[in-house]
Amino acid sequence: MRRLLQMIPVVLSVVCINFVLIQLAPGDAAIFLAGREADPAYIEAIRHQYGLDLPILTQFVRYLGQLLQGNFGRSFISGRPVLVVIGERIGPTLLLVFAGVGVAAVLGTILGAQAARRMGTPYDTTMSLLSIVSYAIPVFWLGLMLILFFGIKLRWLPTSGMRSVLPLRSALDRAIDVVRHLILPAVTLGVAYLGQYIRLSRSSVAEVMKEDFITTARAIGYDENTIFIKHALRNALLPVVTIAGLHLGFIFAGATLTETVFAWPGMGRLIYDAILGRDFPLLMGCYTIMAVSVVLATLATDVLYAYLDPRVTYR
Repeated sequence: MRRLLQMIPVVLSVVCINFVLIQLAPGDAAIFLAGREADPAYIEAIRHQYGLDLPILTQFVRYLGQLLQGNFGRSFISGRPVLVVIGERIGPTLLLVFAGVGVAAVLGTILGAQAARRMGTPYDTTMSLLSIVSYAIPVFWLGLMLILFFGIKLRWLPTSGMRSVLPLRSALDRAIDVVRHLILPAVTLGVAYLGQYIRLSRSSVAEVMKEDFITTARAIGYDENTIFIKHALRNALLPVVTIAGLHLGFIFAGATLTETVFAWPGMGRLIYDAILGRDFPLLMGCYTIMAVSVVLATLATDVLYAYLDPRVTYR
């Protein structure tokens, strides 16, 4: 409960900082909406309609009052409520991030832990090389290469969007269609994170395996698999959980590069389009949702700490 109460000033501080930064950003939303060749009187009318002619402090107080009532305003470009626009993009982002980052976290932890058990072997060398390559590959380049090879040359998978243009009758066909569209962006996003989890879990498990309680467990007579799974791996997961919590905290930011390359209709692409369109209410709404998700992910990470390690207490 104390952490939940601490969320309030944190989120309000983030809202304040984001509002100031957006106001300082170059570009005029009224000119963008009206057009550069529009009549100055029409531009002023647009500016007055959206309250852009008011002092910045007045705009912030008005926005904060609406926000406390659960009103995120309306998008400048579409004219629809910001929460409605964001709600349409959260589902695709959740699907992409969990399919990409989630699988990368689980797979990377397993591969890295096994590398720690076999340090100095060819397997360990291979995992180290894989982690370096994974960390070094640019996301946009990998996405383009996958599109060229699997989408254009082999024609196995679709290259953009989340669904086919042609209507599909059954729910199973629609689900399969979404999965086919998901494979390339999920692989692209997962490869970008895989190397971090391999390296982190390898070093963490290797460090824990040197602890005195592991030596004691061996002296008692536990077999190596029990020692590794029950004692070493559980304690070594704390750093991995920390990084996973940070990654999932930015889940509503989506993966801007991946979503842009594959035209995936998620939050990252939404933020990118809002920046280009100077859509300030939509940007503020996205950043506020991101702030809340980061704080909640941090809270969930703290709770998971206490579950994984009984020595951790918050009393």
